[in-house]
Amino acid sequence: MEVQIINFQSHGDERGELIALEENKNIPFEVKRVYFMYNTKEEVHRGFHAHKKLRQVLFCPCGSCTIKLDSGRETVTVRLSNPTEGLVVEANTWREMYDFTPEAVLMVLASDYYDESDYIRDYDEFLQYVGACERKKG
Repeated sequence: MEVQIINFQSHGDERGELIALEENKNIPFEVKRVYFMYNTKEEVHRGFHAHKKLRQVLFCPCGSCTIKLDSGRETVTVRLSNPTEGLVVEANTWREMYDFTPEAVLMVLASDYYDESDYIRDYDEFLQYVGACERKKG
C-alpha cells in the first residue's frame, strides 16, 4: 500500500509560521467539508470505517496521533506529528486513529459532504466490498 504524504509549504519569520491549504493545488481535490477532532483521550481509538468514494487529507495542526490504513490486503501505520504534513486517504481504505497526545487536533479535509451511505462501518463488509471492486477491475 502506497502512503501519500503532502508536504505543506510553511511561510514564516520571527512572528511565527503560516500554512495555506488550497483545493486542487496542495489539496488534491475540491474541499467540500472540513472537520476536526480534539480532546481525544490517549487510550481512545476512533475511525473504524472506510468510504466508498470519499477522499480525505488528514493532518495534525497541533499534537500528534497515529493513523492505521488498511487496503484489505495490506496495513500501514503513519504517525502524524508535523503540521506541515498531510496524509491522503483514498476511498476504499479502512482507517483507525489512535495514540492521540493530550493537545492533539486532527483536522480532516473531505472531498464531499457527509453521506452516511458512503460509509462502510463493518470490517468484514469492507473486505467483501474491496474484494468485489478488485474483481471488477481484473
